[in-house]
Amino acid sequence: MKPFAQHLQPNRDSFAADPFGYGALAWQKWAMVQTLAGFPKDPSKAPTSEDLKSPVLWLTHAHAMSEAAAAVLRAKPGLETMPIDVRGVCDSQFCAVGLMLVGYSLEICLKGMAIVQKGIDGYSSEERKYKHHRLEDLASFVPGLSEKDKAILQILTHFVSWAGRYPDPGSGRESNSMEIFSLSEKHAIAAKDLFSLAGRVMSHARAVTA
Repeated sequence: MKPFAQHLQPNRDSFAADPFGYGALAWQKWAMVQTLAGFPKDPSKAPTSEDLKSPVLWLTHAHAMSEAAAAVLRAKPGLETMPIDVRGVCDSQFCAVGLMLVGYSLEICLKGMAIVQKGIDGYSSEERKYKHHRLEDLASFVPGLSEKDKAILQILTHFVSWAGRYPDPGSGRESNSMEIFSLSEKHAIAAKDLFSLAGRVMSHARAVTA
C-alpha cells in the first residue's frame, strides 16, 4: 500500500512535469484513498458515472475552487504591460474572474450537498434538473437565506454564466449586465456580504454530511 500512499500528497514537481495529467488525477487519487481504507478500487480503470458522483470529489473540488477564488481576489495582477488607460478595465475583469470562481465553488458545493441528501442513485435520476448555473435555485434547501443573500446568488450566477468568462452575455441578453448593477445597488452589497454568504453556504455542508 505504501506506493499508493506516497502519491496522495500534493506535489508541484509532478505538476511541473505533467500539468494536465496532474490536474486530472483527482479520481485516481480518490480510488487510492478508498483502496487504502479497505474498499478496493482500480485507479488504472476509467471511473464510472457513479464513481464520479462521490460527494467527496464534489466537496473537495468545491474547496479547491474556493481556494483558487481566494488566491485570485487577494492578488494584484501585473498590469504594467497594459496601456495605462486600460489597466482599470483589466483589473475589473481580473476581479470578475475571481467572482466567477466564487460562484463556481458555491455551485459545486451545492450540487455536492444535493448528492449527499439524495444519494448517488437519487441524484442521478434527477441529474438533468441540476444542469444549470442558477445558484439561487440550487441553494433553495439552505436555511435562513435573506433577500440580500438571494440577490448575491443571482449576481454570482451572471459571473458564472458569462461575466467572469467574457465581456458579452450574448445576443439579446445585453441588459443582463445592468441587472448586476441594479441588484448590487438595491441591496447595498459589499465584499463582506459576499464572503459571509459564501462561508455560510460552504459551512452548511457540515450539517448535511453530519
